[in-house]
Amino acid sequence: MHITSWRHTLPGLNLTRAEAAERAELLAVESYDVALDLTKGGEVFGSTTVVKFSATAGSSTFIDAITHKVYSVTLNGVELDPSEVADGVRIQLPGLAAENELIIVADAPYMNTGEGLHRFVDPVDGEVYLYTQFEVPDSRRMFAVFEQPDLKATFRFTVTAPSHWDVISNSPTPEPVETAPGENGEARSVWTFAPTPRLSSYVTALIAGPYQSVRSEVTSSDGRVIPLGVFARKSLMQYLDADNIFELTRQGFEFFEAQFGFPYPFEKYDQLFVPEFNAGAMENAGAVTILEGYVFRGKVAEAQVERRAITVLHELAHMWFGDLVTMRWWNDLWLNESFAEYMSHLAAVENTAFDHAWTTFASMEKSWAYRQDQLPTTHPIFADINDLQDVEVNFDGITYAKGASVLRQLVAWVGPEQFMAGVREYFKKHAWKNTELSDLMVELEAASGRELDQWGKLWLETAGVNTLSPEIEVDDDGVITSFSIRQTAIDEQPVLRPHRLAVGFYELSGAGKLERVHREELDVDGPATEVPALLGKERPALILLNDDDLAYAKVRLDPVSLATAKAHLKDFASSLPRTLVWGSAWDAARDGQTPARGYVDLILANIASETDSSVLLVQLRQLATTLNFYVAAEHKEATAQAAADKLWDLASSVAAGSDAQLQFVKSFALLARSAGQLDTVQGLLDGTRSLDGLTVDQDLRWELLTSLVVGGRADQARIDAELERDHTSNGQNAAALAKAALPTPEAKAAAWEKIVVTGELSNALQGSAVAGFTRVLDTALLEPYAEKYFEAVPEIFAKRTHALAQQIIVGLYPAQLTTQETVDRTDAFLASLPEESAALRRMILENRDGVARALRARAADV
Repeated sequence: MHITSWRHTLPGLNLTRAEAAERAELLAVESYDVALDLTKGGEVFGSTTVVKFSATAGSSTFIDAITHKVYSVTLNGVELDPSEVADGVRIQLPGLAAENELIIVADAPYMNTGEGLHRFVDPVDGEVYLYTQFEVPDSRRMFAVFEQPDLKATFRFTVTAPSHWDVISNSPTPEPVETAPGENGEARSVWTFAPTPRLSSYVTALIAGPYQSVRSEVTSSDGRVIPLGVFARKSLMQYLDADNIFELTRQGFEFFEAQFGFPYPFEKYDQLFVPEFNAGAMENAGAVTILEGYVFRGKVAEAQVERRAITVLHELAHMWFGDLVTMRWWNDLWLNESFAEYMSHLAAVENTAFDHAWTTFASMEKSWAYRQDQLPTTHPIFADINDLQDVEVNFDGITYAKGASVLRQLVAWVGPEQFMAGVREYFKKHAWKNTELSDLMVELEAASGRELDQWGKLWLETAGVNTLSPEIEVDDDGVITSFSIRQTAIDEQPVLRPHRLAVGFYELSGAGKLERVHREELDVDGPATEVPALLGKERPALILLNDDDLAYAKVRLDPVSLATAKAHLKDFASSLPRTLVWGSAWDAARDGQTPARGYVDLILANIASETDSSVLLVQLRQLATTLNFYVAAEHKEATAQAAADKLWDLASSVAAGSDAQLQFVKSFALLARSAGQLDTVQGLLDGTRSLDGLTVDQDLRWELLTSLVVGGRADQARIDAELERDHTSNGQNAAALAKAALPTPEAKAAAWEKIVVTGELSNALQGSAVAGFTRVLDTALLEPYAEKYFEAVPEIFAKRTHALAQQIIVGLYPAQLTTQETVDRTDAFLASLPEESAALRRMILENRDGVARALRARAADV
């Protein structure tokens, strides 16, 4: 099934902040009663909505409803002509009374884009699975709704579905009542849910199909027994680690209820692993949907297990911050996501086995934030969100990672106890309501005694990342006589900010480990901050600014510390300072301040000693990026080949069955290109080559096969044979990637046709095909598509939903044609864009920056 949306071509899809504010002034919504019929076939479903709301008498407004067909619109007993008031996106409501009842009967389309009510057919057994994804503006794809977060209401769902299905929503699932069979004779039942508490529509949910579940419970701090459920498709249940999910959930309940001083606000808590999901997870109240990729079919890196844990905790934190108390408008999206991101890592460190989560945060989240904050499209954390298109491109490293980093800095600034005291008061005052940032800041000021207005202006209302560097003088005996911290900013973002941070002194122990011997915590502000407490101390082997990673800033090492770091990076006793040094080295390579090949050498010389799985994963990803984009063109092939050889050596020498072994093998397969390397990959796949402790499971088989496909060693018939072996959703996605990766002009043309021309693929299959299309050893295969890309983008943006358009516009950009010609063609395209194309302009500008940065890095790789 293929559904095309009119997201960009119909103006009613792009609700503006002004329209939302005007509508909020007119209306107060009491309730929605939504009846859904999921037995009308595979294209559409029945949607009947009854809305009760008050309004300014005599005023007019509109309700959002993306429909296939509207059968009737009845306002206060008066029939309105659908052909006059409904355009498929909005329904106009003239002549409102003080109290209103609106009834809309319609059919709405199922989606295959991961937005609205998504429909998926399991290739294993042919069963149909549905789930909703409503953030930002897609509850209107399932029922008629005033689609904005500040018009909260209660929601009562009544669902007709096949009797053998399970149906899950925000309220506890009722006992179904059998009704008349469908037209095809299929048994049908009706589920009538109790009304929800007052919610924003984007956190309502419906998940339906023959999902299977595991049940448990947790006792809330107020004594209630909260039912817990973990759900997945039938064909995945054998892989579901429900015990792990339940353990994390109980740990999260315990931690958050204690920290927030507020019991869990809903009646039950279900977590549902769903197919073809665009995000990591979604905080639907009491019915969290989670990316199905977190159901592991085989061995995965411990980094992925930890990421799943952080995701589980992140969504649970949203039950309070986001669902119980909700932002008034999308300009506070950052606070919603940043708070959940910060609290999930804090909970992991303080109440789960993942006590090194701040290392992961530094390696993954903050590196994402620094990268995003150096793009030409960077924006203040508190962004100006004028319409829905603005917010759709704002799910970025600023909204999530920088926001969370700055919240961590705020906690250090006001004090952890004071921060939580303010948060507790915030929940107490604003439960079930909508708020703005100022509502939280008032409570934090009251709890801490710190004035936060200026702090907020500098950190939340300006963009960019500062750089901190030590300036040190010592006497002949190596005793520090002067120590200051210099803060700088780039010309385009010149603001200097206050920082609460620590300075760490590190020395080599008798066992050869770099261990901290002194820590000094202080406030840094302005261009230079003297640190008199360090005077008179002997200069250590390494001095690390922003030790413990409290601040949000790029950090430079002084020459002595840099030399120590290069020689002893693997010798840090703790993972977090080592990660901060890794990050500093990456910054310098990306910024073109150090040669890319030097960074490659640093990774390969030290990576075998890395003990943190997430750091290992990030460094290997950054190694691949450096080899593909930052190494000078004339050295690229030889450097990549040598790196692959080294990775195989590492995989062969580390502990059998270790996390590092698996990650090195996967990274080796990704980079393999020489005849000998491809022979090794072939041997691993067919079993003639082995490593002690390495299990070549089905998911690893696909990675090895794709490596052979890219290297010209496997063809379409081999892909088809593997898909026959693994005829699952995972297998279909892996086959789509491998097929698009075939290194022939014909294969690239076929993939381009499906992705760009016909648009026939679902969100998941399209994402896989895009990844395969761009995976090449010979970039000449991509050259015919550079101009085609720029020709196709305007229509793609106009006619595809945001999720599918973004996959194509970002994923198919000719970044691997890393030339000035690509930059110039991009500039010409940008010059042709009309002013109203802000969201598209942003995506293209960010694409361009990647190539421009790569050219600078290549020029420095001498």
